[in-house]
Amino acid sequence: MVEIELIDRSSMIDALNGEIKILPSSTAIITIDMHRGHLDMSVATMPTTPEDAERVIDNAKKLLGYARSLGVSVIHVKLVMRRLREGGSEAHIVPFWQALQKVRHAQDRLTPGRPSTVNEHNLEGSPGTEIIPELIEESDFIIDNKKRLDCFMGTDLDILLKSLGVRTICLMGINTNTCVLNTAFTAFNLNYQVVVLSDCVASMYGEDLHVFGLQNVARCIGWVLSNEQLCAKLVRSES
Repeated sequence: MVEIELIDRSSMIDALNGEIKILPSSTAIITIDMHRGHLDMSVATMPTTPEDAERVIDNAKKLLGYARSLGVSVIHVKLVMRRLREGGSEAHIVPFWQALQKVRHAQDRLTPGRPSTVNEHNLEGSPGTEIIPELIEESDFIIDNKKRLDCFMGTDLDILLKSLGVRTICLMGINTNTCVLNTAFTAFNLNYQVVVLSDCVASMYGEDLHVFGLQNVARCIGWVLSNEQLCAKLVRSES
C-alpha cells in the first residue's frame, strides 16, 4: 500500500476556527452510541480499545457537565436493534454486515485484535444498550431507535433539534469515521453548523480511520474542536 502524507491545511483550519460563533442557547451536544456496547469492556459486543473508552468517557463527562451549566441541550442517540424471527438482528439485512458475520478469523474483525459481533450487537434489552451512567442526567434527551450509521436516519433527531431552536450541533461518541461522520454529513446537508469534539470521539476500527474522520470533517464540512476550544467559544459567544 502506498503511504499517503496528510496535506497540511492547518492555516485554513485556524482561520475557520476564528470565524465560528457558538451560542449556548442554540447549541446541542449530541452523544452518539456512548453506550456500554462500545465503551464498557465487561459487556461490549463491538468494543473500542480500553484506553479510548477511558479517554472518551472522562473527557465527555467533564464537558457535558460544563455545557449543561450554560444551558446547552444534551441529546443521547443510541443504536438499539430488535432480534428478528429468523434469528438475526435488524443489522442482518445489510449485505456488508451479513458478510462480516461469516468471517470468523480474528484478523478480519471490524475491531482489530478484539472480539466483536455485528449480529449480537446492542440487541433490545441487552446491557450494551445502556448509556454510560456518568454521562447522562435527568434533563437530557434520549433517542433510542437509531438503526444505522446516521443519527438522523429513521429518528426524530431533526424535529427535536428544531423544537429546541438548535443551530449548532456538537458531536461526540463512537465511531469517528462512521456514525459521527455520517451524522456530520447529514447535519451539514440540513444547514446546521457542525462541530466534532476531538477529545470525545474514537474509532473501534483503528487510529488511522479516527484520524481520517477528523480530517474529513475539518477540511470539508465543519469544525473539529477540543474541549478547551469549545468551552472558550461558549464563554466568549455570550459576552
